Amino acid sequence: MSPFNPVGVIGAGSFGTAVANLLAYNADVLLFSRKQETVDLINGTRAHLGVRISARVTATSDLEELARRCTLLLPIVPSTSFRQTMQALAPYLRPHHMVIHGTKGFDLKDMEEESLEKPGLILTRDNVRTMSEVVREETSVVRVGCLSGPNLAIEIMEGQPTATLVGSRFREVIQAGQTALNSQRFHVFGSYDILGAELAGALKNIVALGSGILGGLGLGRNIQGLLIARGLAEMVYFGKSLGASSQAFIGVAGIGDLVATATSINSRNYTFGTRLATGETAGQIRDTMPELAEGVRTLRIAHQLARQYKLHVPITNMLYSVVFEGFPIEKALEYLMSYPYAVDVDFL
Repeated sequence: MSPFNPVGVIGAGSFGTAVANLLAYNADVLLFSRKQETVDLINGTRAHLGVRISARVTATSDLEELARRCTLLLPIVPSTSFRQTMQALAPYLRPHHMVIHGTKGFDLKDMEEESLEKPGLILTRDNVRTMSEVVREETSVVRVGCLSGPNLAIEIMEGQPTATLVGSRFREVIQAGQTALNSQRFHVFGSYDILGAELAGALKNIVALGSGILGGLGLGRNIQGLLIARGLAEMVYFGKSLGASSQAFIGVAGIGDLVATATSINSRNYTFGTRLATGETAGQIRDTMPELAEGVRTLRIAHQLARQYKLHVPITNMLYSVVFEGFPIEKALEYLMSYPYAVDVDFL
């Protein structure tokens, strides 16, 4: 029996639901959804999003109950609503709580989403926050961690084996994540480099968009492998500019998550890319996808950061032109294939 009983999960999307079922191997779980109809559906039918929900999972729409009963909390909500969720939860949180988030994206500090589309925007590290930084800014919680790794929700809900990484500066947070989540089909690694883990988890979604475009064009594994390798290099360049080391990008949260997300039709970001390659517009895809493809928003943020810090990221810049400026995909591919890369590995 886990000493964290029950454990709270905030967000009943596909990944939040998958994590709730994983936690149920070791503890009772309170699963928060702001939609009362979702709460009633889970509690009444023991099913959600096409999967069976463990009998140890109870859904709730009461954040106060969640914070009162749970010491360990796992918020798994889209990056666009993460700060708002933490603000709503903050009155009920105390320093004894632990928060391990599972959101792979960025927050914009004191900026409206629409400002990303303004010409001449200057975006720096001062404007961009990771989710752990949002938790510390908005709540009294000190012990914060993140989940990052090859965690495609559909595969987890099917019971397929995988692993994840809990990144935190605090040993007890890593141990809490391992105690709560380790099972025969889910292994939890630990790392003290939480910034690197968060950046890797967010930035790999950009590469997955590009890989999906290649898949949608019917191209093979050779070019996909090239994109993933060069995309990893760009992830490291971004990471270093934002204060992380290259080490985090070589492990489970980096290469592991990158390969899974950039090669699977179960990845929302990969799927976004494939649909883009078959002629749909970015707006049409966003309007018809049931859940946010985080890589689209991350791409916009990363492009602005690359301009500000003068980073050498041709894949990111070309993907931005394709997704947001209507640049022809075939010409983008020609450009990247003829780009004068001089050195293969120059970031270690």
